[in-house]
Amino acid sequence: MISFTGGTNTGTRLAKKAAMIPLVLELGGKDPGIVREDADLNEAAKHIISGAFSYSGQRCTAIKRVLVHNSVADELASILKEEIDKLAVGSPEKGSTVVPLIDEQSADFVQGLIEDAIEKGAILLTGNKRERNLIYPTLLDHVTEDMAIAWEEPFGPVLPIIRVSSDEEAINIANKSEFGLQASVFTKNINKAFAIANKMVTGSVQINGRTERGPDHFPFIGVKGSGMGSQGIRKSIESMTREKVTILNLAE
Repeated sequence: MISFTGGTNTGTRLAKKAAMIPLVLELGGKDPGIVREDADLNEAAKHIISGAFSYSGQRCTAIKRVLVHNSVADELASILKEEIDKLAVGSPEKGSTVVPLIDEQSADFVQGLIEDAIEKGAILLTGNKRERNLIYPTLLDHVTEDMAIAWEEPFGPVLPIIRVSSDEEAINIANKSEFGLQASVFTKNINKAFAIANKMVTGSVQINGRTERGPDHFPFIGVKGSGMGSQGIRKSIESMTREKVTILNLAE
């Protein structure tokens, strides 16, 4: 069998060539953080920032867009900006949270998404500073669906805020993505949380927590462009095991 973790384009090429070979693919993501009007905004912001900027956003499970209700969007944006401005930026040797991306080509891609959004009317709240392949943590507000950053996976330290007027609008925008890895929902209403989670076309949904890989004994699932099959200790062993049945027929 083939078990692959990486980009969606490579995963798609592997799937076309695999023919009858079993595949498990863990690919890209555009994980949304949905923030309802009744959410604890300080707690939500803590998880969103950790989810978006750890490893400089170079995680398939990073929170890559915030879908927040209009009534609390200004307050959340203010909290996010204040906390993002506190993030340590620079060398990994000094324990910085945001460090250089893997190469300048990756930084060019992230910079292009930022510039496209700003040119189309997004509001820059902080960031948009670059030193070679080091992109400073960037927060964009009033991002709209015509901007590439609303759909593309940046794999870098940039977070777009998309304002919505209802749970339904947030769900619709989230599910329009080609990806379906994970999602987060922030709310104090557990019934609303599960109602939203049930409508999300993703492998898993975190309620009042950041999107992330673990724990390993949980299934790790991607749908749509985010992959196929399940990973995790038990699931990975099962996927790499071929069953065989031998039946003994006894004569009377």
